Amino acid sequence: MADNSDRPGTLEWYVVHTYSGYENKVKDNLEKAVENNGMQDLIKDVRVPVEEIVEIKNGKRKITQRKTFPGYVLVHMIITNESWYVVRNTRGVTGFVGPESKPVPLTAAELDTMLNNPNTQVDYKIAVGEEVRILSGPLENFTGVVEEIDTIREKLNVRVKMFLGREMQVELDLDQVDKVSLDS
Repeated sequence: MADNSDRPGTLEWYVVHTYSGYENKVKDNLEKAVENNGMQDLIKDVRVPVEEIVEIKNGKRKITQRKTFPGYVLVHMIITNESWYVVRNTRGVTGFVGPESKPVPLTAAELDTMLNNPNTQVDYKIAVGEEVRILSGPLENFTGVVEEIDTIREKLNVRVKMFLGREMQVELDLDQVDKVSLDS
């Protein structure tokens, strides 16, 4: 193991490249290696950046997390021969991000972008022009065509076919409708 006194280093964030889909395993394995080797003073934190996605399916809201940067893990560490070796040899790690796999710390702006992603995305799975079925309210079980989607208010305007071929424009909550599939 290397002598750390020759290179005090500073605590910075680095990006580690992993096999896609192994981000959480790399995080867990690295945290165990840090604990087993008593390296808490050199490797302070390991994170997999995620964002929340709100999906509306069958009229129900479901919040899921999705990796913001698949194939990458952030490590808050002091680079020494010993800490570099432990990270580099963690199962699932393919190397540090940087020229010739030499670790390059993130700038404050890059770190802010990667860690502080307050944007929650909403995936409505409905687009303008698609046919939807109304799930609740006075027009339950009627179908119509989406004319406009207001993502801020979470409303949509639907042109509903009424009796005798008449059409009516109605405003509905996004969770009040479901896309009509071709096989139904």
